[in-house]
Amino acid sequence: MKKRIRICFVVLSLAALAAISAVFCLNAYVKAAGAERMLSPETAAELSDIDCILVLGCGVRPDGSPSDMLADRLQRGIDLYSAGAAPKLLMSGDHGTKGYNEVGAMKAFADAAGVPAADVFLDHAGFSTYESVYRAKEIFKAERVIIVTQGYHLHRALYIARELGLEAWGVDADLRSYYGQTARDVREILARCKDFAMCIFKPEPTYLGDSIPVSGDGKITHD
Repeated sequence: MKKRIRICFVVLSLAALAAISAVFCLNAYVKAAGAERMLSPETAAELSDIDCILVLGCGVRPDGSPSDMLADRLQRGIDLYSAGAAPKLLMSGDHGTKGYNEVGAMKAFADAAGVPAADVFLDHAGFSTYESVYRAKEIFKAERVIIVTQGYHLHRALYIARELGLEAWGVDADLRSYYGQTARDVREILARCKDFAMCIFKPEPTYLGDSIPVSGDGKITHD
């Protein structure tokens, strides 16, 4: 009996080590693949024929204002737009309920910065990084984009874009330090593994629908 217990313990230990190794190998692979397409703001502004700047959403405060991380993503995206990096902004976030509206906060920020409404497209069904990138290509018909988010998140977004056939470059929005970043870094390891699998099977996002080419008038996407 003791021998069997030892054998089971060894087998389970080896399985756990294999699983942990797989997680860290996949994490390193996704991170390295995304790093190849990360640019400085100055270099990104020199790209040509970019369809839009894809700003990925994140949390908003109870009063509806953007969190620090979201505000920095928006500021970076608007700065790139103002520098001529792309003619349109595509703001993608979670607007799954009336009481929670990331894209509303994003649009208000752009309005306050003086961005013309026609140049701001809103994706109300960007419930995840995978879905935001998928919909940018399939719904908004973008082919060449600049993705803006914090650096720890940007690797994964760029990897997803590559696997879905969207030509993308990335600019980080790390304009300050963020509380709780260590916990986000840990979660991101698992998120990279999840999206590695998503990119193999390529499931459709929660919502699809009629195409809304980002080359048109963004006001059609506004509430």
